[in-house]
Amino acid sequence: MPSRVILFSTDSCTYCEHAKSLLSKRGVHFEEVNLSEHPELQSELAEVTGLESFPQIVVDGEPLGGLNELRAAEKSGLLASWSAA
Repeated sequence: MPSRVILFSTDSCTYCEHAKSLLSKRGVHFEEVNLSEHPELQSELAEVTGLESFPQIVVDGEPLGGLNELRAAEKSGLLASWSAA
């Protein structure tokens, strides 16, 4: 069963575009939540994840981190386990 991957992004975020591209290239289905229009939710998300930068990636309810952590997950093979078998 594929993992539930949620990518929180903002407008004109280059790192967000790289993260979306990497997930798509690897066949990982993800939901994107753009918080540009909801700045109040950005602070709530920061309280949960401890991060204030974007993107923020949550996998099966657990905060993964941002683009660097996503790249590390790809390198370790973890990212491959998120897509449908």
